[in-house]
Amino acid sequence: MSEDRSYSVTMSPVGTVEFERPPETATVYDATWADILVGLGHGDAVLSLGHPEGYYAGYYDQLDGVSFDTGGLAPLYNDGLDKEQFYELDADVHHLDPVNIGYSGWSGWSMTDVEEIEENIGPFVANRLSRAHAEPPAEYGGDYEYYSLWELTEKLGQVYREAERAAELQAIRDGLVTEITADLPSRSDRPSVGLLVFSPDEETFSPYKINAPGYGKAQYRPFGVEDAFADSDKTYAENYEGSYDIEGLLEVDPDVIVHNWDIEPSDRTRAMRAFFADNPVARELTAVQNDRVYVGGTPTQGPVMNIFQIEMTAKQLFPERFGEWNGVGEHSPSERLFDRQRLADSINGDS
Repeated sequence: MSEDRSYSVTMSPVGTVEFERPPETATVYDATWADILVGLGHGDAVLSLGHPEGYYAGYYDQLDGVSFDTGGLAPLYNDGLDKEQFYELDADVHHLDPVNIGYSGWSGWSMTDVEEIEENIGPFVANRLSRAHAEPPAEYGGDYEYYSLWELTEKLGQVYREAERAAELQAIRDGLVTEITADLPSRSDRPSVGLLVFSPDEETFSPYKINAPGYGKAQYRPFGVEDAFADSDKTYAENYEGSYDIEGLLEVDPDVIVHNWDIEPSDRTRAMRAFFADNPVARELTAVQNDRVYVGGTPTQGPVMNIFQIEMTAKQLFPERFGEWNGVGEHSPSERLFDRQRLADSINGDS
């Protein structure tokens, strides 16, 4: 099909969306969609992010010719979504989930607002609830389909007419996973992993289930490790409820502790490590004694982030097999688990 003929893309929950040509501009909220567009070679289409200052672009620094400058992006969130801002941005497409913003109170919108923007500006194409297979709001009342990260990348590849780039991104990821899983120890020799977030003020730990569905934890799924919180009644997929104090965490005692949402150590991670160092009960934790406390990457990952985070997870969980994790950009070419140049060439359209 030629570029000047209309085409359609079908995705839950937005249905079938017609396009006359690939979008040139897009409003984006979650990092997932921005990273997909970067991976497809359309990062310059992104006009906004929910919180531009929180977007981690450091992975792209490892890729020749790939960059993504968040400095000029509009922040979409300010105690909700400002509908007038969507008119000002006037994007060709909106990568926000209409069910998520039209029925849940955080946005300040109703479905009437969504329909107004669709009619006057452009369509919505996103599926946010696939991150953790969260239940759609009861008011929605429709069938909501969940997708893997790679199915979502394929869908946006269709939107932007970049099917080959989308397929190459998945091929790089699949090749990485194949090489890693071929060298894993038996399941009985794999560590238990506790994925959590530390609350410095309360000195408590909120757990996540790494084996729960959704692409938010896709970097862990290939490794088949024991989920330290698998039997916990304090954790519910992505949106945790309840927490552990340090005595409760010691009862679980994971072999490896991973702080969720951090790609590089944040103030919260540093506070957790200081707490582990100072607290006598914390010093009894197996992960603390063996120096196996890590940052775990972002759940709002797209395909480029996911490839890097799979490599990161391999090194963190199995350093004896894949080498120690030293931090983003801190590994020599011989220590890397995938070909940076191949990924850069794909994004740049040189493959």
